[in-house]
This record gives sequence, C-alpha cells and structure tokens, in this order.
Amino acid sequence: MSKIVCSNLSFSWPDGTPVFTDLSFAFGAGRTGMVAANGAGKSTLLRLIAGEYAPDSGAISVDGVLGYLPQTLPLTGAPTVAEVLEIAPIVAALAAIETGDASEENFAVVGNDWDIEERARAQLDRLGLGDVALDRPIGTLSGGQVVSLGLAAQLLKQPDVLLLDEPTNNLDRDARHRLYDVLGDWNGCLLLVSHDRVLLDRMDRIAELGGDEISFHGGNFSEYQAAKQSAREVAEKNHRAAEQEVKREKRELRQARERAQKRASNAARTNTDIPRIVRGGLQRRAQESAGKANDMHSQRLEGAKARLADADQALREDDTLSLSLPDTTVPAGRTVFHGERIRVRDLFTGDGVNLIVRGPERIALTGANGTGKSTLLRAMSGDLEPDGGLMNRADGRVAYLSQRLDLLDPERSTLENLRAFAPRLTPTETMHLLARFLFREERAQLPVGVLSGGERLRATLLCVLRAEPAPHLLLLDEPTNNLDLASVEQLTSALTAYEGAFVVVSHDDRFLADLGITRRLDLADGVLTER
Repeated sequence: MSKIVCSNLSFSWPDGTPVFTDLSFAFGAGRTGMVAANGAGKSTLLRLIAGEYAPDSGAISVDGVLGYLPQTLPLTGAPTVAEVLEIAPIVAALAAIETGDASEENFAVVGNDWDIEERARAQLDRLGLGDVALDRPIGTLSGGQVVSLGLAAQLLKQPDVLLLDEPTNNLDRDARHRLYDVLGDWNGCLLLVSHDRVLLDRMDRIAELGGDEISFHGGNFSEYQAAKQSAREVAEKNHRAAEQEVKREKRELRQARERAQKRASNAARTNTDIPRIVRGGLQRRAQESAGKANDMHSQRLEGAKARLADADQALREDDTLSLSLPDTTVPAGRTVFHGERIRVRDLFTGDGVNLIVRGPERIALTGANGTGKSTLLRAMSGDLEPDGGLMNRADGRVAYLSQRLDLLDPERSTLENLRAFAPRLTPTETMHLLARFLFREERAQLPVGVLSGGERLRATLLCVLRAEPAPHLLLLDEPTNNLDLASVEQLTSALTAYEGAFVVVSHDDRFLADLGITRRLDLADGVLTER
C-alpha cells in the first residue's frame, strides 16, 4: 500500500530557527488536504518528503513512485513542453529511429516507452492542453498552463504517492474543474496543500499542521470547519466561565483578607486581660490561619487566571475580523467608474472595452488566463495608461490591490503606514483599529516587509479602507492567492463590511459566493459579457 511515514522529524533553517521538532505522522492511501496558518511549514514539509530538503534528524519513508508539484516550477532557461514532461530524450530517440537511425543507443533510451508520445498527449488533453505541441517553448504558455503542464509531468510518471502544493494557483475556472476531475479519480496516496475550499471539499480527510504535531479530521473541509466551529463555541463558553471564575476568586480573596483583618482587630481589643505570652500565641495562630487562607485563595486565583489565559489563547488562535466601515458608503446608483472604448496593446483592440460601475456593486471579473483581467484593473486604477479610450473615475477615490501587495512601505510598520494613510486618527482610534485588524502589541510595530502574506493583506486592507478619504471603488486582483484559510476568512469579513463598490478578479468560486457578488462579467477576446 502506498504511504508516507515520518518518525521524529526535526528540521531547522541555516540560522538555527526551528521549523519542526520530533514531528511524527503517517499518510496512507486516499486524498488528504493539509491546512495550517501561513508560515507553519506546509510547503517545507512537502519539500522534506520530496527529498529537496534533508532533515536534521528523524526519518521519512515513501512507499512507491513519488510525484511532486511545487508552488513554483523550477524552470531554467527556455525549456520545451517535452523537457518539462521529462520525455525529450525519448521523443528525440523515437524520431531518430523513424528516420532510420536504429542504433543501440536510441533503443536503450526508448526502453519500453514506445507509446510515450500517446501517453503524454492523453495527459495533456486531460488537463486542457490538447493543442500544445511537445516542442513548444514554455515561455509562450500562461501561468495557468505551466501549472497544468507541471501536473501532467507528474501524472505521466504514474506515481503511487502524489504531493501537490497549491495546485490551483493561477488556474482559471475551467482548468480548476479539470484538476478536480483528475484528483477525483485518484486512487493512490495524495497529500495536498491548498486554500481552495472547493478542492478541499473533495478530500477524504483533513490534516491540520500545528506546532510539532499533525491532527487528522475525517471527512472533507466543510465537515472540518463545522467541527472547528463547535470547538470555538466551546472555547467561547470556557472563556466566559474562566472570566467569571477569576472575578469570583478575586472577590473571595478580598473578602478573606477583610475577615482576617477584622478578626485580628477584634482579638486585639478583647484579649487585653490575657497574659502576654498567651496573647502572643493566639495572635500567631490567627496570623497563621489568615496566611493559610490567603495562600489558598491566592493559589485559586492564580489557577483561575491560568485557565482564563488558556481560554483566551484558544480564542485568539481562531481570530476573525469584526469591523464597521461607514466612511466607504456609496449611495446606490452613483457612478464610481465609467470607461468607454478602453484599448490596451493587443488585449483590447477594435472598439475596446466599455464598463460602468455604480455603487455599491460587487462585481466578479472572470475569464480564462491571459485574457487581460489584471491589465483591465490596472487601467481602471490609473496604474497603467491605456492606448486609447475615455475613463472617468468619478471623485478619484479608487484603490487598487495588486497580486504583489506592494501598496505599503515595506520598511515602515503597520502602525506607521496607517498613520500615513489616516493622519487624523487619534492614538486611541489608531490602536483600536490595529486591534480590530488583529495587529496586537509587537505585531503592529514590525516592518510590513517581514510580515506573512496574510498579515500583509490585512495591513494593506486596514490602510486602504481607513484612508482619508476612504475609497469608493476597490479593485482586487486574485486577493486569495497564497493565503491560508484563516486569512481568506478575514479578507471575506473585511470586504463584507466594506460599503463601497468593488471589482474582484478571482477563480475561487467559494470566495466569490461568500462575498455576495451582485454582478459577474466575463472577459474574452477583448469583450466584456454579463453572465
């Protein structure tokens, strides 16, 4: 049976920063989706299993042939499709044999792979690359096509164990559904890292990586979420109970001290006729009794505080955004963008693109890879000057969040960036907003450049949505790419609270559904079509 077994795995970065310590687990046959916060080490763990990294200690074993698709394919130079599929030497040997070169060397290269071209074409067809020639340079393919090609290369190996790291990144809707179908037929051992909730709902189990352990949850991601929600409700109940316990223990400690002081005062007044030596003994016993009572109540209070801290930590581990953004309100029907005959290079030619956005519309901009969705957003924001057409951005209150999240100063902290975007906020308002966006204590003081992808997105949203003046039109380009699932939920919360208009490019159907999209536009061949 195909499986992955890891025993007492430890791994650190070259500077000594630990990633895993004594991590043990086993994955058997079936489809497993692995989830965790950004930076927890999901991709690192896949690279350890694939043999790209060597552990400091411990052992990893993989039964059978291994296939591994990383987030970024290691493509160097200008390889062809056949080279990425790792069949170029065989294809060349077959071509030589067909032309009459029946050398022993060519036959050795071919081995038993006489049908390799047919098998390669079958995998390419299966993933929507049926029109892609084997000698086509990779540089002419879109990012989504490269990902599909990388998957085809792994499937061509007929692996027993398959590792996939964010395989739906850069895939358009059709390519995603082809991937879903391929993995739906998978019978080996699949370990998948993804933030795509539709894909995770097709898994047999969910593995949650946290700290130095992996916990397994039977069922798909929706069932995992339901279990997590139940656990959160229990955590909230425990937190409320712990708060009440701390209050009660504080009250009882105060009352015990007051009683001890009262007894001591009464004893001093009533024991004046008792011999001094006897009176001293009574006072010592009273002090000892009061001290024991004080210690008991103090210990109980400290225990209650510790339980409150544990309950608070359980809630913090699953923080969500909760906010109100009244400054972003746009009256219904007000035009916030009007573009006519927008033309850009080879993408929007002829009559160009026409688009009107009114508040508070929530528009999903969809289309196949390479149709110009990102280019259109850049033109709408003013980041890219079109080759022709007219554009009216109403009052100019437009904000554009690119895939690079490069709007903030990476050298400055989230606090400093917020002050630059919203200088009229009071210090109290600033700290309150930072906390509402989950930037507490030292996290608010760190340079934006060292934050995780999810934290950078939250910092950018905070500064953009609270800018002076706040935007009435928000343009977002694949905002969920490379985000962990908690960050996707936080993004959804922020956009739900946003009261202006927005246009979002995303292939994440579940994310779009959660946003309450009111209008869908499909971009194909330079033309926008209502869906």
